[in-house]
Amino acid sequence: MHFVIMGCGRVGASMAAQLDRMGHSVSVIDRSSDAFRRLPADFTGRKVKGVGFDRDALEQAGIDEAHAFAAVSNGDNSNIVSARVARELYGVERVVARIYDPQRADVYERLGIPTVATVRQTAEQMMRRILPHSTGREVSDASGEVALIVPDFSPQWAGMPVSAVEERTGARVAWISRGGGALVPLSTTVVQEHDRLHMAALATRLVAVQRTLSRPPVQEV
Repeated sequence: MHFVIMGCGRVGASMAAQLDRMGHSVSVIDRSSDAFRRLPADFTGRKVKGVGFDRDALEQAGIDEAHAFAAVSNGDNSNIVSARVARELYGVERVVARIYDPQRADVYERLGIPTVATVRQTAEQMMRRILPHSTGREVSDASGEVALIVPDFSPQWAGMPVSAVEERTGARVAWISRGGGALVPLSTTVVQEHDRLHMAALATRLVAVQRTLSRPPVQEV
């Protein structure tokens, strides 16, 4: 799979190095060629000098074939603009942006751009959002038997009631993040496209839950 990362600071360089070691194709965009010195000597990906919302830079980085795009530069505006260009102009489904001002996160979430605020920003959290079939595990109980996860789901699940999601995954929807707020759903609450489902599931079922939600729901006859 191909990944495009905008920003070669500590987080961007760490993500790029991890993805490269995992055998993925990676391109890193940064306005300063000096920033690429943070990449390891054995890095095999592409290095593109430019800004992440410039079409020439994005196309040199292979945005047309990208599975995911992460905007992790040191500027909120650059990150969100780049993320929107990747999502809206090039149709990249997995897009995430780093922000420094958490008060602006609500605006970005309404635009359908997942964000990671700098107070909890790590390369691990960014990686969890862009890798395929990530379970998005948030926390586990002391025994490790139950986990709270935020799985990705196929857009075809939108419009289905929470009861159907729970029945087909075997997990419980504890709450839903929607826009700038959150709600504790009823069984009849309908899932919306840009919702984030916070689900409690057995640790042994995490991969199965994500696999089920990553595919369109099977239509019942």
